[in-house]
Amino acid sequence: MSRQIDGSLYDAHAAILSLSRVRPKDDVSRLRGVEFNSTISGHLCQRVKMPGRPTSTLPLRVSILSLPESGTMAAFGLHEVLGDTGRNGQASSRPIHPSLVSRHGEAYRSSNGLRVTPDQDLSGDCADVVIVCDVHLNRNDSPEGRWPEEIEWVRRHVDHGSLVCSTCSGSVLLAEAGLLDGVEAASHWSMADLFRDRYPSIKFRPERILCDSGRAGQLITTGGASSWQDLALYLIGRFCGEEEAVRVARLFLLGDRGYGQLPFASMARPRQHSDAVISRIQAWLVDNYSTPNPVSVMVDRSGLSERSFKRRFSAATGYTPVEYVQALRIEEAKQMLESEDTAIEEVSVAVGYQDPTFFRRLFKRRAGVTPAQYRQRNRIRGLLK
Repeated sequence: MSRQIDGSLYDAHAAILSLSRVRPKDDVSRLRGVEFNSTISGHLCQRVKMPGRPTSTLPLRVSILSLPESGTMAAFGLHEVLGDTGRNGQASSRPIHPSLVSRHGEAYRSSNGLRVTPDQDLSGDCADVVIVCDVHLNRNDSPEGRWPEEIEWVRRHVDHGSLVCSTCSGSVLLAEAGLLDGVEAASHWSMADLFRDRYPSIKFRPERILCDSGRAGQLITTGGASSWQDLALYLIGRFCGEEEAVRVARLFLLGDRGYGQLPFASMARPRQHSDAVISRIQAWLVDNYSTPNPVSVMVDRSGLSERSFKRRFSAATGYTPVEYVQALRIEEAKQMLESEDTAIEEVSVAVGYQDPTFFRRLFKRRAGVTPAQYRQRNRIRGLLK
């Protein structure tokens, strides 16, 4: 029943989700023996078995950090879902006490215009768990110097031994704090270019929903706007037991994102650059991506040697020429699968791949699902046209 998903993080939450859709009582025993790395208040328990009913019944203190750049979905959702633990009438079920935290503890307008009234400011005692909510940054906005007090607060919790998590693009704050250098990290897929350009030492994992981001399981990052749901179930299963996590999953109808967030991702924005030769090739490729042997044609049209062209193309765009062509072709294939009934073999040929088997493998590697699965999950767009 246990399977590894993110390094030392094990997919306990996926098991919980699967149980929430089957027999309600006896199948909970199937989760016995699920393993993961655990860090609670500085005490590391490597590869311990997740107990069905954790021994501690003391309330788990969770601080949810919301920023002016944050939306409200994750902050409010986490507060409600985590706060529902311990309400099933079982005295042995450990309660979670969430609190919404902001820099000054004063009411403010969130990035989506809703009024947020925090429970406390940053001066309180360290919590057992910290969750940094998403941040909404415009394309040209820099995170540099935005959150000095919040970063210091998060670092204080790391030093204290608290479990520190982020939802969606909240990992940008952890990256600014230098906590993710040299490790894997998840975030919203649209942050790929920011991580590539500003945090090159971080191993960005856009396909991940839950990601162990180092310090022996003390840092957890998540990807996607709704990944707070997966984080909530993971925390409940880890600290309150599987039975409670199953109950909460059923109560709030929390869904399974076992395929990760790649099926929802678009091609990352190429770098802005001033290389006129490469810009001309990019413009040509927009209408000619299906050309046979496109990289060879691109080299010929550039007038450069193959080695010089590939070096300049990668430096200008952040992609190798082959990766760039593949990304364009897969994006076009997605559009066709969403809006047309064209056979997958014909889609393959239309975007430039004569071998449908190779196309299916490449599509699954880049999109996380097969072309048929992608069409089924996204067919609604075509129906609305």
